[in-house]
Amino acid sequence: MNKNLVVAICGATGAVGQEMLQVLEQRNFPYSKVIPLASSRSVGKKVTCKGEELSVVELTENSFEGVDLALFSAGGETSKKYAPIAAKSGCVVVDNSAAWRMDDECPLVVPEVNPEDLDWHKGIIANPNCSTIQLMVALKPIHDEARIKRVVVSTYQAVSGSGQKAIEELENQVRRLLSGQPVVADVYPHQIAFNCLPHIDVFMDNGYTKEEMKMVHETVKIMGDPTIKVTATCVRVPVFYGHSEAVNIETEEKLSADDVRSLLAKSPGIIIEDYPEKNAYPMPVNAAGDDATYVGRIREDETIENGINMWVVSDNIRKGAALNTVQIAETLIERDLVRVP
Repeated sequence: MNKNLVVAICGATGAVGQEMLQVLEQRNFPYSKVIPLASSRSVGKKVTCKGEELSVVELTENSFEGVDLALFSAGGETSKKYAPIAAKSGCVVVDNSAAWRMDDECPLVVPEVNPEDLDWHKGIIANPNCSTIQLMVALKPIHDEARIKRVVVSTYQAVSGSGQKAIEELENQVRRLLSGQPVVADVYPHQIAFNCLPHIDVFMDNGYTKEEMKMVHETVKIMGDPTIKVTATCVRVPVFYGHSEAVNIETEEKLSADDVRSLLAKSPGIIIEDYPEKNAYPMPVNAAGDDATYVGRIREDETIENGINMWVVSDNIRKGAALNTVQIAETLIERDLVRVP
């Protein structure tokens, strides 16, 4: 692997940006230099990677000269402005925002699922939505074996998916409620502590939220199969880290619960935790800080001929954002694709 790469982290002071730096260190990512980039108000702040203290530099149009890879997690508007500039300079961009996910010119990639799509990149690669990523890791082996016709997914998503302010809001609300004080909701339209909100992102004309439709459209693009039908209900829950999903799958070919366990147990990125007799099943409290996608509660849906139910849990900041981004970068290196055509 090329150890002379110059890597830029755009949004280096944010929760995902800092997690990216940790993932680069933990996976011993090959680079000669890391440049942490952020807005002007973060200039001079210190971040660390592989034991080296790095000073944050302002993100500008000239930030990408001599940079080979840029990992973006600075919001959609920033990505729309700076990702094309980076690509034009010869830098390959892996973007964690929603800005490029449905662009026909940009691959949308989960490395365990569709690494071959990186072969046709034109300088910008999109990282999928966090809730979509863990779903794809769990669905792909089943689709390859028995062809999925329809997926019904209900998500239970952690507040960290809304950023640091949401984490602080949950902390503050819990503290105030336990001390008998009233709470204030700023990040969410209602109290999130000890509550569930069936509302993630904005509502659309069809009654679904934007988050729900992301799962629909991204699944089809990543799997490369427009015949797969997906419907989703996305719920915000008072959990700090880790998204959970109840997934109902209908396949063309019959699979038993044991067939699914066997398939997933040998699939990359998945850990089976399915021992109900021992009260062992995936939980966000155990998945937090872990790279794996955990799958459990695997059972046949007795209401249809070829149906499977399962429970999927993963850390939304790790696999759902920072880790998947770095894995895309690693796959680009492995496939000798760190170049803009």
